[in-house]
Amino acid sequence: MSNPPSDDVRRRIIELEVEHRDLDAVIDTLIRDTRHEELQLRRLKKRKLQLKDHITLLKMQLIPDIPA
Repeated sequence: MSNPPSDDVRRRIIELEVEHRDLDAVIDTLIRDTRHEELQLRRLKKRKLQLKDHITLLKMQLIPDIPA
């Protein structure tokens, strides 16, 4: 028996939120290190923003359409 699509979406949201939090911790650590690579930091921040956008899109899929 397969899971409903909404369960799959919720599971994916949780996975992305965990990755987002992990990236946040890595970025904070890199910022505290005075020898950090600016390019690496920019890439991590960009990935974090992409994750946030993806999470938002997935959450919007869970909201039922309301007839106008």
